[in-house]
Amino acid sequence: MIQVPLVAQGPAVVFAAGAPGGDILHMVLSAGLMVKLVLLILLVFSVVSWAIILIKARLLRKARKETESFLDLFKEGLELKKIFMAAESYGFSPVARLFRSGYAEFNRLKKIELSLAAEEGHVADSGSLVWSKQTMMDNLNRALEKEVIEQVNRFEDSLGFLATTGNAAPFVGLFGTVWGIMESFHSIGLKGAANLAVVAPGISEALVATAAGLAAAIPAVVAFNAFNRRVSALRVDMDIFTADFLSMVERQLLKRQTIGRPVR
Repeated sequence: MIQVPLVAQGPAVVFAAGAPGGDILHMVLSAGLMVKLVLLILLVFSVVSWAIILIKARLLRKARKETESFLDLFKEGLELKKIFMAAESYGFSPVARLFRSGYAEFNRLKKIELSLAAEEGHVADSGSLVWSKQTMMDNLNRALEKEVIEQVNRFEDSLGFLATTGNAAPFVGLFGTVWGIMESFHSIGLKGAANLAVVAPGISEALVATAAGLAAAIPAVVAFNAFNRRVSALRVDMDIFTADFLSMVERQLLKRQTIGRPVR
């Protein structure tokens, strides 16, 4: 009669005593100094990663939306000058920036050509090309390639931190776990006891570091892969637009050579 209540009360007493130990905040506060330092480092990794994720997600979303809108505008066949003026409102689109760079370089080459024509006695509006068509196309192509690289670098900026977080955070958390387990075994040696009540709290506190490392690494890896795919898609759009823009300019130069009509 007396033993039955004791058996029934045992689990309730153990559960009540174990409840604080099962709380994550309690385990963090009860962890050793090194484990706390590891958790602080992982917290910094996580906060910075989430800031990058939110900023890049917004930037890439706007870049995709404005790029699609600008390509629709470009396909309408408007005059280059009008497209250039409209492109200024597409600040997030790498393709719009690519067009502005290409158009500015094309105008710069035309001014140089007119200057050379004047020096050599050619009539500026005669439509004759002082430079060869291939020379102008090569210069324009180099300018566009440079702008493509700059735009890709702009979108890939800070993505390296996400890759570093994804690779390093689990190992940082594992280091904290190993250190915490070492302290637990050291405490066992000092107390001379190896029962579950002595071992479990220290090990559970140490394992929090591994969980924190994974919590910081997983979103960073997922976001890094997703953003890389989006940047690659934008790079394809820029490469296609570069080919289209160069083809358009080449047609204008051929028309200028054959009928002497100035480029718009």
